[in-house]
Amino acid sequence: MAPTAAAADAGDGEEEQAQALLALLQRVQSEALRALGPHDFDPKLYVDLPLATDATAAAAAAALASLMRLPAPSRGEMDAYISRYFAQAGSDLVAVADPPDFEPEPRGFLPRVESGAARAWALDVHALWRALTRRVSPAVAARPERHTLLPLPGRVVVPGSRFREVYYWDSYWVIRGLLVSKMYETAKDIALNLVYLVEKYGFVLNGARSYYTNRSQPPLLSSMIFDIYMATGDMLSFHAEVHNVRIMDNHGRVHNLSRYQAMWNKPRPESATIDEEFASKLTSTGAKEKFYHQVASTAESGWDFSSRWMRDSTDMTTLTTSYIIPVDLNTFILKMERDIAFFAKLIGDMTISERFSEASKARHNAIESVLWNSDMEQWLDYWLPTDENCQGVYQWKPNSQNRVIFASNFVPLWLNAHHAGLERFVDEAKLVRVMRSLQKSGLLQPAGIATSLSNTGQQWDFPNGWAPLQHMIVEGLLRSDSAEARKLAEDIATRWVRTNYAAYKATGAMHEKYDVEACGKSGGGGEYKPQTGFGWSNGVILSFLEEFGWPQEKEIGCSS
Repeated sequence: MAPTAAAADAGDGEEEQAQALLALLQRVQSEALRALGPHDFDPKLYVDLPLATDATAAAAAAALASLMRLPAPSRGEMDAYISRYFAQAGSDLVAVADPPDFEPEPRGFLPRVESGAARAWALDVHALWRALTRRVSPAVAARPERHTLLPLPGRVVVPGSRFREVYYWDSYWVIRGLLVSKMYETAKDIALNLVYLVEKYGFVLNGARSYYTNRSQPPLLSSMIFDIYMATGDMLSFHAEVHNVRIMDNHGRVHNLSRYQAMWNKPRPESATIDEEFASKLTSTGAKEKFYHQVASTAESGWDFSSRWMRDSTDMTTLTTSYIIPVDLNTFILKMERDIAFFAKLIGDMTISERFSEASKARHNAIESVLWNSDMEQWLDYWLPTDENCQGVYQWKPNSQNRVIFASNFVPLWLNAHHAGLERFVDEAKLVRVMRSLQKSGLLQPAGIATSLSNTGQQWDFPNGWAPLQHMIVEGLLRSDSAEARKLAEDIATRWVRTNYAAYKATGAMHEKYDVEACGKSGGGGEYKPQTGFGWSNGVILSFLEEFGWPQEKEIGCSS
């Protein structure tokens, strides 16, 4: 059973105040649902509200208690209450209209983009960094008990729309785009903000809100630091924490791998009304707590939500994420271990370098022994038994590999693009076999790589495609000696660029996700409305245009 307390090393008083505000805002969230109804209701809005400058939590709580005694408060009464006691969500962030390292067209920006239409669009996407750059208001640090937003020392780039705070794994692709845009200082600020969270809480939070102190996200901080170093020569320090599982293979060798494991067994504050509705199907307190723990652990994965984590893809209460060893998580951690070895060697700490080099080799062997499936020529998630009494070392069983196809099955290819001078993760012969498996998988669609083959209505399932998955698989294929693999990489990138461009021209926005069945169609599904902005989509587009260019004669819109 996961611990229920947040792992934040903040003072007890500060933590108590944060929890008190959250408790109040969750009651506001529930009462707003009662007043407004479920149509177009976004529970996250209410836990992002800061207290108004002339209001106190006690007065807001007392006024809310009066509302709760009404049979059904009206929309007007609810709106009046919120406007009296709270400031607007996002008002505790300050827009940075002119980041000092932003130029409308930086010197050396995308020199291989020759098409006028493609270049004009790329400059539009580049300009979105201005709209998404923020600073946390000084009021947050001065009066933290009035905000769920956490203070951060540097500039942030928010994903966009309802996501009004910095997020962990989004930031990797934001940084990749900022480096293309030559916005090196902003990129460093983002990474240093995450380092600040590590120093304060012991790990990088899912996002910079007090309600995210119970979980992290895919561990990509070292990748951010590595890419900033490669672009600028500057090094930053970092730390990361993992959740370990031991598996014995059929040769008697014990391997250490990692899983997601949030430190929470209550409704997620940002989606409490949704979680409580699902949990209402469960009869016991213990079953509800287990469900809440699995929901939070799934949110930690970044894939919230997908049939990948469910025993029954039609039933959210069957989430069992903490009993799954994910392919992509272990890929990220292996890369982190390689990155640490690289930086330690660079500064002359050979003891640390050798330690993490050996750790990365051990994880490489573990991934190949536990997750690789030679019949499918893919890496597969491994499902642990859900018997909580099972302790110690798990015995590997072939039927515990999840043979369902997901885009994450191909993410280890990405390690070939970032091996920091070490041996490639996938040799050339194996890469070609994996490429063939991808081509036959059904994931390749007219507008990019689908997340899965199952259309469940969840946003991390078919027909949605997501920028990070396109980018990692394309980079892995591209760093190959195989001309066919490099051609496939460019083909996937071309499909993705075209669908992003067509959607932008139709809507005037970059989107969080896209429907890969049709060029120019944004994605849908999930527990909230599709969002625009959008940090990682912008970053991947700029990275693809820098990598592949766009010739004058090449059509940028959807082709027949």
